[in-house]
Amino acid sequence: MGDREQQAAAASSTPTPPGSSIPYERFLDCVHCGLCTTACPTYVETGDENDGPRGRIYLMRAVADGRLELTSKVAGHLDLCLDCRSCETACPSGVQYGRLIEPFRVEMHRADVTTSPDWFLKWIVLGLFPRRGRLQVALWPARIAQRLRIDRLVSRLQLHRLLPGRLRRMYEQLPQLRRQTAALPEFLPAKGQRRARVGLFTGCVADAMFRHVHWATARVLQENGCEVVIPPAQQCCGAIHYHNGAAEPAAALMQQNVDAFPRDLDAIVVNVAGCGSMLKDYSHIAAEIDEAMSAEQNAELSAFRQQVRDVNEFLGALGLTPPAGRLTCRVAYQDACHLQHAQRIHQQPRDLLEAIPGVTVVPIEEPELCCGAAGSYNLTQPEMADRLGQRKISHILQTQPDVIATANAGCSLQLQSQLRQQDRTIPVVHPMELLLLSYQQKQLQDLK
Repeated sequence: MGDREQQAAAASSTPTPPGSSIPYERFLDCVHCGLCTTACPTYVETGDENDGPRGRIYLMRAVADGRLELTSKVAGHLDLCLDCRSCETACPSGVQYGRLIEPFRVEMHRADVTTSPDWFLKWIVLGLFPRRGRLQVALWPARIAQRLRIDRLVSRLQLHRLLPGRLRRMYEQLPQLRRQTAALPEFLPAKGQRRARVGLFTGCVADAMFRHVHWATARVLQENGCEVVIPPAQQCCGAIHYHNGAAEPAAALMQQNVDAFPRDLDAIVVNVAGCGSMLKDYSHIAAEIDEAMSAEQNAELSAFRQQVRDVNEFLGALGLTPPAGRLTCRVAYQDACHLQHAQRIHQQPRDLLEAIPGVTVVPIEEPELCCGAAGSYNLTQPEMADRLGQRKISHILQTQPDVIATANAGCSLQLQSQLRQQDRTIPVVHPMELLLLSYQQKQLQDLK
């Protein structure tokens, strides 16, 4: 074999560095001004340039260029990123950080460089959470233990400390579960004059643990003249898989959801910020996963994503039917990162809450910083998640709220966990729950 043939063979056998498929101009959009650093939760906590957006872009670009080996240390800095997208809001240059870190993590996963324990990722994060049927079954022992107050005995005797680290973490993150409500029907009629026909996305963890929020959302939509369609064939949005680098399962879930929803809807309404962000990115993500995607598939995904609306966004645009019931309370509204940064929805939830007679929405400090939930982040990065959770809850408690509202299931779990650690019993609810109380002329104590 000649020299040229040997060089060609060596080149073909050399693995492609992670990040090579990312359009290179996305890296070059960053002008390294550093305005993003003060908006980055992990940089604010550590002060390490490698734990900020600018530093992570340097790392990813160096790996893609082949100038830096993707070691476990490098991967650790990238895994510590919450993907909260706060840096995108702060960036004056329009850097698409999410379209850098997310596909890079997919390729990092394919290169088998990860700081996450394989068994936990495979069996719990990817094997249990995205499958609402399995999760509902797994939650039954917890529901029974809470009803019989066995959980209080376990906590008092600290028996949960006998569990392995991340299973213990799951136990500590588990909220006081509400009574399991019936599954939503496939169709709910509008009240009064029909104004819209919408689909309701229910997802996985949200349906297993927060089905009462789905019911509240559906009832509020009905009160606002919406027919509500709930397709039973819908699945997890795919975010859990995609954000943990499992691209192919995510793509399969994406296609199942696109096929599940009818095409004659005015909107596909979502009440979980993380799910909504993922659904709105379907066509971009699919193109990153499958570079050979056909034009027809791309058009189908684009049409789907253009229908997706967060429920706060949708009701704000539709025009809220004024609720009449008075709720005299101070509400601390906690911005979910994937609502305020990824979807750029900030004012609408506040407007809806302030439309409730008697409600005062109180501002909190550092509203742009993540609470540390970030999907499965508070299980895979517990130390940083706790630091951010404690920072967030301290700001919230300073406002002396009667109730805390947030539009994301993960944020709710994180805030409830932090409140329990401080022995506080402030209710944490979705804005739709407060709206429904007002429509039904009920009070905060009627939350079940």
